[in-house]
Amino acid sequence: MATTSTASRGSVAALWRYPVKSMRGEELDSAEVTERGLFGDRAYALVDVETGKVVSAKNPRKWPNMLDFQSALFHELEATGSMPPARVTMSDGATIDTDDPGFDDRLSGLVGRRVRLASSAGDAPRIEGYWPDYEWLESPDAVFEVKLPPGTFFDAAVVHLLTTATLESLRALTPGSRFEVPRFRPNIVVALDDGAQGFPENDWAGRTLRIGDEVRLAISEPCPRCVMTTVSQGDLPTDPDVLRTVVQRNAGNVGVLAFVLRGGRIRRGDAVVVE
Repeated sequence: MATTSTASRGSVAALWRYPVKSMRGEELDSAEVTERGLFGDRAYALVDVETGKVVSAKNPRKWPNMLDFQSALFHELEATGSMPPARVTMSDGATIDTDDPGFDDRLSGLVGRRVRLASSAGDAPRIEGYWPDYEWLESPDAVFEVKLPPGTFFDAAVVHLLTTATLESLRALTPGSRFEVPRFRPNIVVALDDGAQGFPENDWAGRTLRIGDEVRLAISEPCPRCVMTTVSQGDLPTDPDVLRTVVQRNAGNVGVLAFVLRGGRIRRGDAVVVE
């Protein structure tokens, strides 16, 4: 069920940032929004030394344990300052900072391939993905390649939004699965005021989203989902039914992608208007 073209109102229910691409992220109380999205989001990535491709959990056959790692910025700086290092926490609780001289060797040993940390994506960054051998997928058991926007570690747009209504709708469709925020990796989770049901973001493409007094986002398109939504992370188990439900009940999309029209500080609880 989609919303009409009239303005939708709500508030920011949660904010998330993922300092190292394809690792678990950190929940925030507030964030600075720049033209590159939330400050510090996808600031770093691992690069496969052999292929030169950016490491992505979209290919769990090659990178099965990326979501065992959690990343957080070591400390905050203003968005106009230099990027602080990130701290990576392993599944056993051990930590290592991205500015540690031994970082590349440590992570290479843990992921099973030679990798190096990168803070610049170059002009033609690429990732690999994999569609598992599920009969309900259009191209099962297939490896694919994605060209990232030049100079970034984002798969597409710099901001990803998701409503609590969509999560609740997915839970109702498949009660045996856990449709939790970390599976979908949004930056901004929006709670709508009107009790919307179904997938209200489906009607947002081409519209503008206002957050608080400063931030304006241009919503571009629905966000297509991949096998990452099914991979175990933290206390969430491996669950193919998560992706199956999304594919069969909402054309494979969850949430929307957006670009920044005007930046500024956003906070949990800020008013949201979709115009």
